[in-house]
Amino acid sequence: MSYPEDEDDSALFRSAIGEVTPMRPVETPATGKPRPKPRARMAEQDESEALGEFARLLRSSAPLEAGDTASYRRDNLPARMFQRLKRGQYSVQDELDLHGATAAQAEGLLRQFLGEARDHEHGCVRIIHGKGLQADGGAPVLKNLVDRLLRQRNDVLAFHSAPAAQGGTGAVLVLLAHR
Repeated sequence: MSYPEDEDDSALFRSAIGEVTPMRPVETPATGKPRPKPRARMAEQDESEALGEFARLLRSSAPLEAGDTASYRRDNLPARMFQRLKRGQYSVQDELDLHGATAAQAEGLLRQFLGEARDHEHGCVRIIHGKGLQADGGAPVLKNLVDRLLRQRNDVLAFHSAPAAQGGTGAVLVLLAHR
């Protein structure tokens, strides 16, 4: 089909599409209800899944007792580095003391502390959770919370109860991955 050279593009377009029906005006925030504030739904979903996984981990394994050693090593971490961590041979670059915190407070403090340690590119940190001797004869709450939470984090390469001079079974030394 050939078109005369003098017809403009808009006339050709109108003839090609034919009759149109105008759309109804869309309500804007100025004329209708205000739009709700945006939410980070995927982040909220990830957080709730992580909390569910954390609760499952707490229920699935036997809790640590007051004198038990907390220990964990990723498969890709050389055994020699883990031995150095166990002996307390890494320089501790920051420390978090959770004494007196509730489980909910301790979890928030621990997540914030580890995030800041990662941001500052710390290699080794100490977390003091206490031995849990006041746990009314039950398992030490903060010690188990720290153990389970550290196992879940991708930025934690290994952790081990500190040597006696650095807190013993009432603290853990944590080896962190660099960004």
